[in-house]
Amino acid sequence: MSRIGNRKIAIPNGVSVGLENNVLTVKGPKGTLTQNINNLVDVVITDQTLETKAKNSTPEANVCAGTMNALINNMVIGVSEGFSKGLEAVGVGYRFQVSGNKINISAGFSHPVVINVPAEMKVEQVSNTEITISGIDKQKVAEFAANIRKVREPEPYKGKGIRYKGEYVRRKEGKKAAK
Repeated sequence: MSRIGNRKIAIPNGVSVGLENNVLTVKGPKGTLTQNINNLVDVVITDQTLETKAKNSTPEANVCAGTMNALINNMVIGVSEGFSKGLEAVGVGYRFQVSGNKINISAGFSHPVVINVPAEMKVEQVSNTEITISGIDKQKVAEFAANIRKVREPEPYKGKGIRYKGEYVRRKEGKKAAK
């Protein structure tokens, strides 16, 4: 049985949770998120806690209960605190420039790469080489950060590229190690 599925989720003040026709809605100070609940899972809402339970004892139902619990927990954290992901550009001439809802990335190409920021996300420029992406949906924030990182992934020889804040890039020796 999934241990995550047994976890009780505390609902903070200012956050309201509603369940209607297998659709869970979480409203908070930062926004509203909805999630379709799997048919194999029951959601029990009490005063300030929320719990997911498998409808039967099959392995598939237990897996779904744990997944739903994690997704609902991320929704509650998202509407109350939000999520953020930091990116940094490492390399000579590599930089970010945020203007309005566009990110202009100089990453060693002959042309700048322009990426549009989705409406539900906010991008802050910390410095020329650092940006922070924030939003209420953990999956969308991480996916957008991954798409920006894909513009120029860090390479293992000099470590140049766009990487997550605090990411460790394993370095290789190069040709001189062959001798």
